[in-house]
Amino acid sequence: MNQINIQYHKTKIGELILGSFDDSLCLLDFKYRKMRTTVDNRLKIGFKADFLEQNDAILTQAKEQIDEYLAGNRKVFDIPLLMIGTDFQKSVWNELIKIPYGTTSTYLQLAKNINNTKAVRAVAGAIGANAIAIAIPCHRIIYSTGDLGGYGGGLAVKKRLIKLEQR
Repeated sequence: MNQINIQYHKTKIGELILGSFDDSLCLLDFKYRKMRTTVDNRLKIGFKADFLEQNDAILTQAKEQIDEYLAGNRKVFDIPLLMIGTDFQKSVWNELIKIPYGTTSTYLQLAKNINNTKAVRAVAGAIGANAIAIAIPCHRIIYSTGDLGGYGGGLAVKKRLIKLEQR
């Protein structure tokens, strides 16, 4: 059986769970998120692996970069990422990475960017399934009306992250 190394990391936006597999970050998420079990199971099945609470170089680097980001000293994460999901989900997540620090986009714009304007709800579903929060910046997606929409870490955290980036 393969293993996904995991670590918990307390931050000012809540406790995070980080996971690495094959020298890449595959999990950066909120420990107490509603979809925790769903996301964890997708990774375990996708990698045919179990979680093992153990540190490694990727997790150490990820914690440093999160802390730098939350302190306002990092705009881009440069850790190798490993995404587990459908081709559609991966296309959405790869598009999220292109949204510049300090800006927001909309679910509709993201659907347009992947050439599928009819897939707004599916785009929202893929965003909700993102296992690598912050580094794959789903917090930068809002409704066309300007409302925030949902967020795995809660709306208060989403608001804080957007505000942090707009400083």
